[in-house]
Amino acid sequence: MNRLPLWTSLVALFASVLLLVAVSRATIRHADLLAQVSRETPAGQASSSAVAFGRAATSTRTAGMLTAATSSPARPRGSKTSTAAVSNKKASSPAAVSAANFANASARLRAALVNIMCYAPASSSLHSISGSGVIIDPKGIILTNAHVAQYFLLANQGVSCVIRAGTPATDRYDATIEYLSPAWIVENAGVLTEHMPTGTGEHDYALLAITGTTTGAPLPARFPAISLALAPPQAGADVVIASYGAQFLNPVEIQDALSPTVVYGSIKGIFTFATSSVDVLSLGGSAAAQEGSSGGGVVDGQGRLVGLITTSTVTGATATRSLDAITASYIRADYAAQAGTSFDALLAQDPVMAAQAFAPRIPALEAAILGASTSTTPRG
Repeated sequence: MNRLPLWTSLVALFASVLLLVAVSRATIRHADLLAQVSRETPAGQASSSAVAFGRAATSTRTAGMLTAATSSPARPRGSKTSTAAVSNKKASSPAAVSAANFANASARLRAALVNIMCYAPASSSLHSISGSGVIIDPKGIILTNAHVAQYFLLANQGVSCVIRAGTPATDRYDATIEYLSPAWIVENAGVLTEHMPTGTGEHDYALLAITGTTTGAPLPARFPAISLALAPPQAGADVVIASYGAQFLNPVEIQDALSPTVVYGSIKGIFTFATSSVDVLSLGGSAAAQEGSSGGGVVDGQGRLVGLITTSTVTGATATRSLDAITASYIRADYAAQAGTSFDALLAQDPVMAAQAFAPRIPALEAAILGASTSTTPRG
């Protein structure tokens, strides 16, 4: 099933309107709200229209899109299948992790969490967005979703992005693309102009390299970072989930009063894009299941990043929603398959040099997005 991506869009059309924008071709909405935030929105201006949250969201997994391992229907391209090894039962021998360890993991994740804000020109058909990301390397490398990072491809279209952090989030850093999954662009080039795009989260990851500060101050010698796990967690494992969720804020609050949402949860189920690999974590409902959470992090009791929030249902009480994340092990394996080298080899490079090496690919990716956006009619 496809769920909405959770990014937040705040569009200024006479007055600002907070919309949900979902991304991709399958049945899951991306978990970062596309909150369109227009720089031209007058301070204190009220929204004049109702918030259209989750209009196309579904609250249950669609038969044939997310199927149990006991049945074996043909899987549509981009769908997820429950793995035999990780049915929804509780892990038989979960690691005993102390409350102190989880408190430490929560503090570390909060410190590494960032808010990614991208602004599209008011005259553009694109949406300005607010999403999340996690710093995964002390050199200042941010892991986020491709459906968030694709905005960094559109600087020539007047789109500008800034990395924010803190409580509340404030402008901190400039960044550039270090890597964005080309496979995701190929399959989802037209989602930028779709009102309620949906997807599974497959290939939905990207890296951003922090290149400078917005204040002119020097960059820190080391950034607070969460290391990327090597192996996936078991079903039933306890985790910490954090993001800059923004579904219940108005445009002015997203700009001036956006703070991290940090919750404790557990792995409710595990799914695959293939046959037996653990690629997607089902996290159930919580305060993290809201727009703006795309690119947020899921951390285990050892303080390792085990998942990257991608999709969610976004209607009803947050406790009744269903939030999903792709696993760190899936990101590692998918990157190696696409790039022909290990994810750790990429992280070992100087991030600015790695970004410069990726830069020649940006024009083609930008052209794919623009070509798709001009050949499709926005839905809404």
